[in-house]
Amino acid sequence: MKVKVSKWGNSLGVRLPKAAAEAAGLSEGSEVDVVVEGRELRLKPSAAGLGYTRYRLADLVAEAKRLGPENEPPTVDWGPDRAEEILPEDAYSRGEITFEDLTRNNAARKR
Repeated sequence: MKVKVSKWGNSLGVRLPKAAAEAAGLSEGSEVDVVVEGRELRLKPSAAGLGYTRYRLADLVAEAKRLGPENEPPTVDWGPDRAEEILPEDAYSRGEITFEDLTRNNAARKR
């Protein structure tokens, strides 16, 4: 959708067409974050307006790397495997056949 940029006081403003605002879940009073990447602008619903903080996996991984391995949580020994978590000793679990081989064989058996 093309829209025109207009002067709004000392700033510039853009009117969002109704269809675009509805598709993005925006209404009057909604807060958006303006993201500038090079010469591209993107509007994203503000995390503050959603009532919770939004995290991106890439940001969380970067923060964990920044903190270093000394800040990793301790591992927990849950004891020996007992039931369903024990993998069967079959060709698939040993990596001798693929999932596709397994499903192809099952489909052939049903015929």
